[in-house]
Amino acid sequence: MDSLQHGPEDLGPPVSLHVTDPPVPMSRKAAGAYYTPDPVAACLVRWAVRERDDRLLDPSCGDGGFLALHPRSFGIERDGTSARLARERAPCGEIHVGDFFAWAERTADLFDCAAGNPPFIRYQAFSGETRERALRLCRKLGATFSGLTSSWAPFLVATAGLLRPGGRMAFVVPAEIGHAPYAAPLLDFVVGRFAMVHLVAIREKLFPELSEDCWLLFADGYGGSTPEIRLSAVDRLDADGGPPSAFARVAVAEWRSEWRRRLRPFLMPESARDAYRRVRDADGTRRLGELASVGIGYVSGANDFFHLRPSEARRLGIPDTFLHPTVRNGRALSGNVLGPDDVARWLAADEPVLLLRLPKKAALPASVTAYLDGEAGRRARTAYKCRVRSPWHSVPDVRVPDYFLSYMSGERPALVRNDAGCTATNSVHCVRLLHPASRRRLATWGTPFVDLSCEIEGHPLGGGLLKLEPREAAQVALPPAGLPRPADGDALREGLAVMRRWRHRAG
Repeated sequence: MDSLQHGPEDLGPPVSLHVTDPPVPMSRKAAGAYYTPDPVAACLVRWAVRERDDRLLDPSCGDGGFLALHPRSFGIERDGTSARLARERAPCGEIHVGDFFAWAERTADLFDCAAGNPPFIRYQAFSGETRERALRLCRKLGATFSGLTSSWAPFLVATAGLLRPGGRMAFVVPAEIGHAPYAAPLLDFVVGRFAMVHLVAIREKLFPELSEDCWLLFADGYGGSTPEIRLSAVDRLDADGGPPSAFARVAVAEWRSEWRRRLRPFLMPESARDAYRRVRDADGTRRLGELASVGIGYVSGANDFFHLRPSEARRLGIPDTFLHPTVRNGRALSGNVLGPDDVARWLAADEPVLLLRLPKKAALPASVTAYLDGEAGRRARTAYKCRVRSPWHSVPDVRVPDYFLSYMSGERPALVRNDAGCTATNSVHCVRLLHPASRRRLATWGTPFVDLSCEIEGHPLGGGLLKLEPREAAQVALPPAGLPRPADGDALREGLAVMRRWRHRAG
């Protein structure tokens, strides 16, 4: 676009930096600030800016990488040091230092377009007055987020609310937009407010130093609506163009009803989705949650204190009746069955796998009382989980499940039958059958169809890992005998390979 070639002299004297709140020095990690590579910023601005006089908004402008590409630009930046860098880099830009949501609530300014890379701040750090203000503003605009939302989604909604009719925006977004429940209100909002919505999934990392995968969101025609989401899946970004001309058309109705508001299944070929859906929707196919309950294991609050080595238990004189073998993490799960021989190996190796399991109301032997009142016990009882429960030394929710399920995995989640009668920490999931006959259906675990179902219902964690939250594991589909049919085998295996490749896992 010609507008990207004009220099600062075209607009007269530089606009001064405005401070709406005191400058806030923040670390890059705390601010979610990882500056966008120049080719990516140029791609987004080149698409968003259509006319030389367009006013461009970057709601979190960082060091000014986007603002420097268009003379009529306006940025908000919370970090004072970054704002000064932006001022140097984009001398014609107007930059305000302060909280974007506070500014957006009171400004009367409108913009022709917006582009940027909003901060990817997780909900744990996206808190306090800023979070409340952001969610209030989003509700006013028609988007309701849960308390688990990350900051980038409200940033986009609030930005859209500052566009003129017909306006457009182009943003870097985390790949979580393809699967995270908190991202669904954002997508519902944009398809209801823009005439065109195009997501570009990029397999090559835009930020090589981060485990986070990123996609690009292009939305045009503010004030309209669309019944479809365009989705392009590419190995790497073509920074010379905007959204690719090749894309799949994802019907919003299908996204909502068939795929539980997840876009990741549309990375697969249509043949794989169709084959998967035929088996998933067949009579007799059951979700894991229909056959069993899936939940996390216990939280001790002080693992080093409550998990003893056999040699420690003998030295302390702890009776066997107060010790229970436990699965500390997913690395302990190998094979399809955890048996007594596995526990015997742990004990022979003197591993810390004996949970100190004490009742809430019972007289305790002197050896146990001495351990509780010793130096290690005095430290443990000050830990948060310990000090808020009564009595502090009784670990709650200790159960013996029928199966263990790993919740972070490489190739596939492990479902391991618990023949050893172990319990488990919250590092693995505990699966309890609702009926003994369900064991036969769980025997389909590890087949290509069930592996694909885990990929669809779970989500990438980074580093090639797949994560299955309990609610996601409950949605994994288990087919009856005779399904899938051989004719669908190739399509399902292809779909599985594609999904693993997109989470950077070979095979």
